[in-house]
Amino acid sequence: MSATSPPEETMNDKLLYRVPEVASYLSISRSKVYELLKSGALTSVHIDRTRLVRKSDLEAYVDSLAVAS
Repeated sequence: MSATSPPEETMNDKLLYRVPEVASYLSISRSKVYELLKSGALTSVHIDRTRLVRKSDLEAYVDSLAVAS
């Protein structure tokens, strides 16, 4: 790793995640993330025109999956 490379970010480093990041984290497609957002199973916030998912909402969604199964 060179001195100019930014440090790698983990799920613990950020408070907000873009839809593609959420899709990658959950191992699902972006369209499935949008379905979850539309259904209300997952919530998001908007900053300008960017839809972002809070870390706490993502964790709550994952926790709800464990309860449902």
